[in-house]
Amino acid sequence: MRIAFKAGITALLTIAPLTATLAQKGEQIELKQDANKKKWYESFSIRGYVQARYNRLLETNDQLSCEQCDRSWGNNGGFFLRRIRVIFFGQISKQVYFYFQPDFASSASTTGLHFGQIRDMYFDLGVDKKNQFRFRVGQSKIPYGFENMQSSQNRLPLDRADALNSAVSNERDLGVMFYYAPTKVRELFASLVSDGLKGSGDYGVFGIGVYNGQTANRPELNNDRHAVARLTYPFKIGNQIIEPGIQGYTGFYTMPTDQLSTGVKYRKDLTYIDKRVGATLVMYPKPFGILAEYNIGKGPEFNTQTDSIEARDLTGGFVTMSYMVKYKKQTFIPFTRVQYYEGGKKHERDARSHKVNEWEIGVEWQPVKQFELVAMYTISSRRFEDFAKQNNLQQGSLLRMQAQINF
Repeated sequence: MRIAFKAGITALLTIAPLTATLAQKGEQIELKQDANKKKWYESFSIRGYVQARYNRLLETNDQLSCEQCDRSWGNNGGFFLRRIRVIFFGQISKQVYFYFQPDFASSASTTGLHFGQIRDMYFDLGVDKKNQFRFRVGQSKIPYGFENMQSSQNRLPLDRADALNSAVSNERDLGVMFYYAPTKVRELFASLVSDGLKGSGDYGVFGIGVYNGQTANRPELNNDRHAVARLTYPFKIGNQIIEPGIQGYTGFYTMPTDQLSTGVKYRKDLTYIDKRVGATLVMYPKPFGILAEYNIGKGPEFNTQTDSIEARDLTGGFVTMSYMVKYKKQTFIPFTRVQYYEGGKKHERDARSHKVNEWEIGVEWQPVKQFELVAMYTISSRRFEDFAKQNNLQQGSLLRMQAQINF
């Protein structure tokens, strides 16, 4: 009995230190695992940019303007904060990504400026572990047109071209998109932006989706959804990167009653066919770059002959050429763009009728990564007519300036 008791005590004395050591190691492993876990505030990042403009230098016609481009054009225009964007984004798990972008330069009315408004609010849900297949749910850019999807933070001309931007005001709407791109192509899409090559971002090599069709921050006004599809593929030829693409959408757009003039004629249900198809060709600036897009379609447009809003044909496109020069740590990008558009703008009063011929020449200067200055001289001929303004052809030229801070 004594021998057994002594043996038990000896075993306990031997095991106790070993147990303590194992427990200590277990605690260290657990602490190490906890240290490797990201805190909630480490799962997302914050960035943004601010654009300040002045458009009145060397102006020859203060009646020349572009409502969808920049509301500070022309008569009574002054210094203007075009965009104030703060972006919250992050990969909060292996297959879930979120993106939230408010803008604080929105106009609530003609007399109220700098209101906050949602531009983007969506999440991406990866179908596979590599997120090559993903669904995007929420308010986001509609995959129609390279320049439409290209961030204004990266675009060379100060405004998007009328021909494709007239398809989707503010480029966004509420809906569900499906995107596919191989991992290598997704990495290339990311580098085209991070390397300063003016990429559009990652909208897949193939995208398809449905959305309301009344544009961002506006309620749906009919029981039909818009459908959109896009196919694009970037590839390398020597030092150059080429990206051709094709896209199209179809749906029905309902004219809001607050966009109608008294006396204008329109369909009883205010609803019009809204469809387009467009082609894109991109050669990234290495150092010479080209961006060309053209589209045709049909949509609501004011007809001065009948004083009515009708479904009419539209057509137009643009070509932007650029050349990137690196000098020490500075970047200079001279550019020129020629654009043409003939058709309606469904987002404007009475689906305003437009005929645009415009030539722009400018240069972007980046002395440091955080600051950009753009000077752009515009020579323009714009006919824009609604029920109140008929036979309204405005021609002129002006020098436009923009300072941009990136953070």
